[in-house]
Amino acid sequence: MESQEKTIITAENTINASKEKVWEYWTKPEHIVHWNSASDDWHSPHAENDLQVGGSFVCRMEAKDGSFGFDFGGVYDAVTTNEFIAYTLGDGRKVKVTFSDEGSATKITESFEAESTNSIEMQRGGWQAILDNFKKYTEAN
Repeated sequence: MESQEKTIITAENTINASKEKVWEYWTKPEHIVHWNSASDDWHSPHAENDLQVGGSFVCRMEAKDGSFGFDFGGVYDAVTTNEFIAYTLGDGRKVKVTFSDEGSATKITESFEAESTNSIEMQRGGWQAILDNFKKYTEAN
């Protein structure tokens, strides 16, 4: 049986806010629905989050014109408040999110296993765009 090397993609951003605020805005559904989209023609009208090991999350991602939508979700493998989250997506891919102090700012680094449908560049671009929206929302509120 062959084992195939998984491609890991990383997206990151530095948010001008404390780790506590960044953690809250990253994990609370009332904030997630405001930033969780890769472009202005998409949105997340609903989010649920049970932030504990074995807990699950789901975010509904939809085109604003109603033409397409999907649930993005998974189960938490590790949670260290204000520091680290690891989870397994519904399709079995692994994701790690690290929150690091950068002086008065917080750096978020997301590393995830690539899927095989879309190009690496498209996947990195989409996750980076969501992180950019997160930065914009968090710094404005």
